[in-house]
Amino acid sequence: MRKLGLLVLGFISIISVAKAQVTPDATAAKADTNTAKTPGKTLDKIAAIVGNSPILLSDIELSYARYLVEGMQPNPVVKCQLLQSLLTQKLLAQQAIIDSIDVKDDDIDASVDRRMREMMQRAGGQDKLEAFLGRSVIQYKDEIRPDMKEQMIAQKMQSKITEKLNVTPQDVKDYYNKIPKDSLPSFNKEVEVGEIVFQPKLTKEEKEVYKEKAEELLARVKKGEDFGTLARLYSQDPQSAVEGGDLGFADRTTFVKEFTANAFKLKAGEISPVFETDFGFHFLQVIERRGEQVHVRHILITPAITQASLDRAKAKADSIYTLMLAHKKDLDFSAAANFYSDDKETKFNGGMMLNAENVQTRSTFIPTDKLDPKVALITDTMKVGSISKPDLFTGADGKKTYKILYLKSATDAHKANLVQDFPKLKDMAFDDKTTKVVNQWFDKRRKQTFIKIDPEYQSCDILKKWIAQPANTTAQAK
Repeated sequence: MRKLGLLVLGFISIISVAKAQVTPDATAAKADTNTAKTPGKTLDKIAAIVGNSPILLSDIELSYARYLVEGMQPNPVVKCQLLQSLLTQKLLAQQAIIDSIDVKDDDIDASVDRRMREMMQRAGGQDKLEAFLGRSVIQYKDEIRPDMKEQMIAQKMQSKITEKLNVTPQDVKDYYNKIPKDSLPSFNKEVEVGEIVFQPKLTKEEKEVYKEKAEELLARVKKGEDFGTLARLYSQDPQSAVEGGDLGFADRTTFVKEFTANAFKLKAGEISPVFETDFGFHFLQVIERRGEQVHVRHILITPAITQASLDRAKAKADSIYTLMLAHKKDLDFSAAANFYSDDKETKFNGGMMLNAENVQTRSTFIPTDKLDPKVALITDTMKVGSISKPDLFTGADGKKTYKILYLKSATDAHKANLVQDFPKLKDMAFDDKTTKVVNQWFDKRRKQTFIKIDPEYQSCDILKKWIAQPANTTAQAK
């Protein structure tokens, strides 16, 4: 699916429902005419019914609590949006039963574990999250699992609705011609930029001290010290360290190959030897095996980059730059990136960077305001087809690398047109077609399904389409 955040399921990603009581203090203050009234302390009330499926007020309250846990500002309008998403979810899930659509238990478990890790990280740890929820993480996982399953089934059902959609070149032209000329979208200056990345690499001798530290921690675990405590104190994986190194359940595609090899050859309770990946030196313990999924925790020790390793990376970058200038006809940028670059994401794409906001279409056209500021500064002075001298870059993760940049193309800011912007217009036409098809599906199902919404939420503008449908008086669900 592409930009389905524009569609009816767009808000489901923040829902984590459980039939349990939450603290009323989490609710926002007085609602206006476009919002539902702030619920009181009665949390077992039915907020809506779709077919034969009730939606409890506690469903909305706990979903709203999670919204607050994620750091969002209190906003009663959100409760209207949450109810709309739950109505949507129920309608899709009921159709999924008719169409025999289901999801695997392992996929549900992995999704629940991933959700809990995200929530614990945002809350500042397991203890703080449990205090906020008023229950243990294990209890909460059991509570949200049925609703997570329903969400996943609903998402799968929506995918089925749109799976056969496509747009032809004529569809794109028709879509473009229907846009009023004074309403055509404007596009900022865009560039296609390639990179050859030279990562500083430690020698075996330089890495030895970090391997020894990992070995020392492994020995302490084997002597009886608590794995989780040592992970919290020493592991350099910031996401899992606060959880005692716990990575939750995952399948074979989740981890890098060295990690996967160790995780899936051990039995529950066993601990691996120290091994190396691109992230550093690890050792892990298998907590539980469940089919093709494994629950592990680990400790990571990351080697620190030295000035000597940076100097070696620069020397290599300078050498390749000189070679490329001397052999322009025989060594094109794509081949050089494939052979010399250390960046696994771009080297097999001819060195070309992808637009991070349009990854699904693998677009290489990037608005200059979305580029790394230093990349934007350097490419702004380059001619199309040229390469830059090697320069030192610091990534968002703090890692330093040397890069040679290549400016493949540059397009000035302009109004949309079919010649320059056909790929973008194709995406827009597809999104427009998808939105229409999904909305038509929901309009039809709403009329065929018994839907009742409590008066407390009938003031929500976003729910007007769900109120007063013909089927609401027939109590017939299909």
